[in-house]
Amino acid sequence: MLRESSKATGEDCDLTLLVGAVGDGNIAHGALLMAFTDAVMKGDELEAAKHRAEIRICIGDDALVDASAIVAAFSGFTRIADATGIPLEEIKAETSADIREALGINAFAERKGEVADPRDKAKTVF
Repeated sequence: MLRESSKATGEDCDLTLLVGAVGDGNIAHGALLMAFTDAVMKGDELEAAKHRAEIRICIGDDALVDASAIVAAFSGFTRIADATGIPLEEIKAETSADIREALGINAFAERKGEVADPRDKAKTVF
């Protein structure tokens, strides 16, 4: 979604932030927003609180609400997709092939549809 919205607005964002690169990703306040996201996803309440305060000061309450909603939504989307074994749709696979390759996403076990079967500890493909 970020890649497509940046194309629509003529911006050039750097999505390598999503796989650990350092910087702002050519996004206004990108480093702060990534630090907030990382803290929330790691469950580090003290760090998240620090970044919430920074977001409020630097870009405002509305931005904090937006950032929090986006972190929550994407966390939920991923968990739902992983839990149900939803395969990547063909059109999305085609349009995202270059970015998935560039970011190394194809190597993730979830992308391959492999999960551990707790009954026999074998890999099961859905």
